[in-house]
Amino acid sequence: MSAAPETSAEYIKHHLTNLTFGKFPEGHEHAGHWGFAHSMQDAASFGFWSVNVDSMLFSIALGLFFIWIFRKAAKTATAGVPGSWQNFVEWVIEFIDDSVRGSFSGKNMLVAPLALTIFMWIFFMNLMDLIPVDWFPAVAGLLGVGHLKIVPSTDPNITFGLSLSVFALVLFYSVKIKGPGGFAGELTLMPFQTNNKIVQALFIPVNFLLEGVTLISKPVSLSLRLFGNMYAGEMIFILIALMYGGGVVLGAFGGLLQLGWAIFHILIITLQAFIFMTLTIVYLDMASQEHH
Repeated sequence: MSAAPETSAEYIKHHLTNLTFGKFPEGHEHAGHWGFAHSMQDAASFGFWSVNVDSMLFSIALGLFFIWIFRKAAKTATAGVPGSWQNFVEWVIEFIDDSVRGSFSGKNMLVAPLALTIFMWIFFMNLMDLIPVDWFPAVAGLLGVGHLKIVPSTDPNITFGLSLSVFALVLFYSVKIKGPGGFAGELTLMPFQTNNKIVQALFIPVNFLLEGVTLISKPVSLSLRLFGNMYAGEMIFILIALMYGGGVVLGAFGGLLQLGWAIFHILIITLQAFIFMTLTIVYLDMASQEHH
């Protein structure tokens, strides 16, 4: 367990540190043992084989929550006058359906459910950012837990996990629909084309480099866009929270800032979920276009 933060810098670091589990490296007093990090330095020293337990816990819990509330709405749906929750769920599904129809030109039974899952899951993860930054860490501290981050989308491991899952589907459908040869041709025979076979052969490395960068940039841009926006939003909430320790006047001003930023942040939360969902649909549509 970490000591309570005393300075502004320690307060910020405390709130930006995940509850990380891993193996302590050589040279550490707990070398060779597995355990929870006590600081950002400990978490960094764990290396690749470590787990941000808080990010995993909250992301899985929010995913299960999404499944539960939508399943409950489906089981209690009526053909008569719908309740408020059924109205909301139907509106969300119609919104997703319109988005898929507008961006996906092929036929794939996976795309709409995937788009719904991505949008709602990311929305719920982002929504955790509206909970005051000290509430959950304070409770966790009483239970002996030193660090706790409750917004999974501020963890690049989570955003990269989401984007790499989408990327795997893009590669799968690219090969399935276009064939291995068609997909390889798409990467090596465009954008520079010519009827001269010798010149075309010379273009292959250049085309592969350009198309390879374009392909790899898809998961990178998906993950970093979501992470960057949510991390910045969380940082602003933390900086505003620091104002509460500066006296009554500064604290009152901080309260107004927090309210204003929270209202504006609702737009960011929803927009980031929508952008991730829309780009997923577009990327899958591009992967489903047959190569000519």
